[in-house]
This record gives sequence, C-alpha cells and structure tokens, in this order.
Amino acid sequence: MVDQVHMANINSMLDQIRQYEVRAKGADLLPATDPASTKVGFSGLVKGAFDAVNEQQQKAKSMSVAYEQGEDIPLTDVVLQMQKASVAFEATLQIRNKVIKAYEDIRNMPV
Repeated sequence: MVDQVHMANINSMLDQIRQYEVRAKGADLLPATDPASTKVGFSGLVKGAFDAVNEQQQKAKSMSVAYEQGEDIPLTDVVLQMQKASVAFEATLQIRNKVIKAYEDIRNMPV
C-alpha cells in the first residue's frame, strides 16, 4: 500500500518529468544571448542540457551535505535526489556516446 509520503515523492517525480518534457521542447533551452531569436542552436541545446544535469548534481550534493550535517531532511529525499542526478548523468553520457558514434560514422564515410 502506498502511503502519503511515497505518493508525494511519486507526484514530485512526475512533476519533474513533465518539466523535463517542457524543457525538451525548447522552452528553457533557448540561448540567453538573443531572446528575440526563434532559432535554437545546437550549442544552446547542449549547454542547456548540461546545465540541467549539473543543477541536479549540485542539488544532490547540497542535500547530502545537509543531511550529513544533521539538518531535518528525510533520507529518502536525499537518496531520491541522488538517483535523479545519477539517471540524468547516465542519460547525458549515453547521448554523448551516440553523438560521438554518429560523428565517427559520418567521418568514415567514403566520399
């Protein structure tokens, strides 16, 4: 049976997934240099994705340090945030590997 704490964590995770979906559609990944521009550059998308992953990792680190220092943070929240950061990093790593593989395949194509 799912208690209220677990249900709140599940709802929090679903909300975060919805936020990632909005970001993936380009809402938060536009380059900050030219807000009037409708073009989204590849570098802007990559930087936005890396910034989001870095934000997750920094949040996990700060939560774990706060928990270790005795602040009133549930251990489940700390572990959940660390898992979110881990999943975000692993996804980024897999995407990087696919991009490198695609680049190598294009580079090795006969002309």
